[in-house]
Amino acid sequence: MSEAVLKRPPARMNFLLSLTLLGLLLLIWLLLGVSTRTFATEINVINLMRQASLWAIIAMGQTFVIITAGIDLSVGAVVGFCGVIVALLLKADVPIAVSILLTLGVGALIGMFHAFGVTRMGLPPFIMTLATLTALRGLGLLITNGGTISGLPDSFTSFSLEDLFGIPSLFWMVILVAIPSYIFLQQSRWGRYLFAIGSNAEAARLSGVNVPRMIYVAYTLSAVFAAFAGILTTSRISIGNATTGQGWELQSIASSVIGGTSLFGAVGSIQGPLLGSFLLTTINNGANLLNVNAFWQQIITGGLIIAVVYFDQLRRRKQR
Repeated sequence: MSEAVLKRPPARMNFLLSLTLLGLLLLIWLLLGVSTRTFATEINVINLMRQASLWAIIAMGQTFVIITAGIDLSVGAVVGFCGVIVALLLKADVPIAVSILLTLGVGALIGMFHAFGVTRMGLPPFIMTLATLTALRGLGLLITNGGTISGLPDSFTSFSLEDLFGIPSLFWMVILVAIPSYIFLQQSRWGRYLFAIGSNAEAARLSGVNVPRMIYVAYTLSAVFAAFAGILTTSRISIGNATTGQGWELQSIASSVIGGTSLFGAVGSIQGPLLGSFLLTTINNGANLLNVNAFWQQIITGGLIIAVVYFDQLRRRKQR
């Protein structure tokens, strides 16, 4: 098996980009802390961490797919649909642990269905996951008749409000997901396979990589992470709502891309989408505190994506 094909992007490049993003994030925090009286308050910081945590989890899952040169547009719908599933199970008096495992299983099935469409049916990832986005959103609304599912157990809804050592429990869930994800992507041969597929799927196949199997792994992880975010979101808002997570697919892609993941594949990390999600959440939070029109938040996010993808294109041209 050729090591030239199965290689990761230079660790130095990922480190420098992550360091740059961290510096930018700290600078924005400093500016907002000086320009507003409420940004640095405990309540605001905790709320920022909770929201960023949910985006970070789905962004990490999205990153696995983008590294293979694919895309998962369904993650926002998976968040809402799996939020409905876990709420229905809890209302049926299914134990919390069992409800969570079953919901994660639903997420895994959705991811495998995506991979089936991409590898067996030959559908472009964009079309496959866009269709699922629409179908899952409609199915969730059909199940709930357009309403919400409330009256969930206090032991489930209180989790999102808890903290450990002053750090919100939702952020601990990010760490729980990020550590094994980092080991998988950066330290295992399966991570090398994902990068190889994103670089050149045919070359990876000729080098002995089971390309369809790894595509299944990438899309399944993405959907499972989105399902997990759906469970945590349901705990946070205390209801199951099929429209929850609307637009989060764009946030997950933006967080991943701003974090250094290339939409052309073969480039990405775990720390990148983490920093990207916190950067986007900080921009939204700061804009609200400064009474900036909400439409500007979308313009800033779009501008960041254009700039990052443009510089990524320049980098790729220099490497040729």
